[in-house]
Amino acid sequence: MSRVRVHCFSVSLDGFATGVGQALDAPFGHAGGRLLEWFAATRTFRRIHGESGGNTGTDDAFAAGWEPGIGADIMGRNMFGPQRGPWADREWKGWWGDVPPYHNPVFVLTHYPRPSIEMQGGTTFRFIDGGPEVALKMAQETAGDLDVRIGGGPSTIRQFLAADLIDYLQITIVPIVLGRGERLWDGMEDLERRFSVESVTTPCGVTHLTFNRAR
Repeated sequence: MSRVRVHCFSVSLDGFATGVGQALDAPFGHAGGRLLEWFAATRTFRRIHGESGGNTGTDDAFAAGWEPGIGADIMGRNMFGPQRGPWADREWKGWWGDVPPYHNPVFVLTHYPRPSIEMQGGTTFRFIDGGPEVALKMAQETAGDLDVRIGGGPSTIRQFLAADLIDYLQITIVPIVLGRGERLWDGMEDLERRFSVESVTTPCGVTHLTFNRAR
């Protein structure tokens, strides 16, 4: 049965999943790349981006879960890019270059729909104006028997959690304090009651939490 999954989503010790001041050269604002340093050091991340090397320990085992069995993605507009309001720059095609790592349809949630963008490697960005239920229905119809992966930002994941649409959630707590930004857990009281929760701490100092829907 198709599932809805979140993988490799990082938050700081104080609960922020992104900083303030997002810009073209700063996707995570003042947080910089600190939230993803653990992921970027893995063999899986480097292979996805056409590079060699990387660590092969427990962090890589969690990173490797990001890829298999995915038929479609859903992300918020600010994960796709830093623009707000009407699209001023339609040449922008995301942070990932000519060959994004998704290799399947990606539904971008926005109040300003625009024509789809077909990228190399099988990724197509589709811009839709709809809530979690509408987006998930479209993604599941596209994915067929495969799973749907929910990306950032934190507000997008919160919306899907609030609608009780996520089956598996893998969150990595990174030992940094951001002090400001956008939190993941706001409004998520008693979330743990819906899931079985496990945690693993690795030598680089991060803690991987996995939430599996309780059956």
